[in-house]
Amino acid sequence: MSQYRDAAWRESMRVRVDFNNMMEDTLGKRGIAAAEIAALSPQLEKAAAAMEQKRPAMKWRELPYNQGEIVADIERTVKSLSWCEDFVVLGIGGSALGPLAVQQALNHLHYNDLPREKRGGPRLFVEDNVDPERMKALLDVIDPAKAVFNVVTKSGGTSETMSQLLIVTPLIEKLYGRDALSKHLIATTDESKGNLIKIAKQFGLKTYYVPDGVGGRFSELCPVGLVAAAVCGIDIRALLAGAAYMDELTKPRDVWKNPAYMLAALQFIAMRRGCNISVMMPYADSLKLMADWYAQLWAESLGKQFDLEGKEVREGQTPVKALGVTDQHSQVQLYTEGPYDKVVTFLGVDRYRADVSIPNGFAGIPDVAFLGGHTLYELIKAEQSATEYALCKSGHMSHTITLPEVNAFTVGELLYLFEVETAFAGELLNINAFNQPGVEEGKNAAYALLGRPGFGEKKAELDARPPRKECYVL
Repeated sequence: MSQYRDAAWRESMRVRVDFNNMMEDTLGKRGIAAAEIAALSPQLEKAAAAMEQKRPAMKWRELPYNQGEIVADIERTVKSLSWCEDFVVLGIGGSALGPLAVQQALNHLHYNDLPREKRGGPRLFVEDNVDPERMKALLDVIDPAKAVFNVVTKSGGTSETMSQLLIVTPLIEKLYGRDALSKHLIATTDESKGNLIKIAKQFGLKTYYVPDGVGGRFSELCPVGLVAAAVCGIDIRALLAGAAYMDELTKPRDVWKNPAYMLAALQFIAMRRGCNISVMMPYADSLKLMADWYAQLWAESLGKQFDLEGKEVREGQTPVKALGVTDQHSQVQLYTEGPYDKVVTFLGVDRYRADVSIPNGFAGIPDVAFLGGHTLYELIKAEQSATEYALCKSGHMSHTITLPEVNAFTVGELLYLFEVETAFAGELLNINAFNQPGVEEGKNAAYALLGRPGFGEKKAELDARPPRKECYVL
């Protein structure tokens, strides 16, 4: 897909941000006045300056530009895996949510159910949990002899991922012996730190590196996400080109010229008004899992107890996932008539990759017959527009992000747009958007409970918890 090098084509694929339904002009008294944004100018300018100053440390911002050799290597690896029937990602968090979202967006919605000749690549499984029933179910449907397992953990020691590795390794050894591990395992991890890189070197595994400064939730555009995407036939060069295009669109300091900065500024104002819930509602099944990926990006980045000066602030906005039109019949009642504590982000598509005509029929039943002669495209677009209107009428804030079509280029744009929005929101909130101390606390407690060496003090802390009272257990 080389057309992404053409400037006119790139402009035709530009992702659009429409925030009319956030503004006082449209929404009325519950909307945001342009003057409120103007009043934030000193804060916005400070945040924009910080984004420029800190850019060298934000290594994820260079991913669209510095991976030419890595992409070529990934493409060679893909060619060497023609024998592979099942490609299994062993990972959790950003190591799993990104690959899942991109696969859902860019491949057939029933990709794994297609015969091999129609897929063009192996089936993809992303094992993002350690539910024992799930692992058993995976092993029931794949043949380890024809499978490749991509073990993804930046730290090289994530308990969930390493436990999965411990489970699949004996299966491979039983089939072909320990020397076969290099055929069936790929490692994606830190270049020098952690246990996985030690294992990879010991057994000669094909290894890809997670760059320094690229955290899990910002890692989809590095080998963490690119390997699985390429194996399944996705154009990863176009994905990176879309991200590079969005990088250009998000460089201006002026929020009125920068879609990511404007989205962050509007969310910041909404948070200060008590909108502590961010709903993402795609109107395309292909984008459904983008809401899952965004949920981690937004929650883990912005949910912080302390600001950059160490002051306790308890910042954050809870992400909620919805799907249009499915959740019009479950959640939208709350969004239109419930509290004014939410901002809804609609994800729309101008041109779907397929359409289905609705035949004429049941002429004697006008309330059904009126649908005949329309298409499912017309129906879903009408449903989206109607939901946007209903929220606006009830005074609830929303905005719409539209992809001209869902392809690798526009998905790259979308991923990068949300990443920059999140980073800028972190600057406005004066918090560190790139750490996750709350996650680390839970990890350390789990290590202590499982007896990991070096966590005796944490185990003693857990043992000193107040005992559970039976009167509170029903």
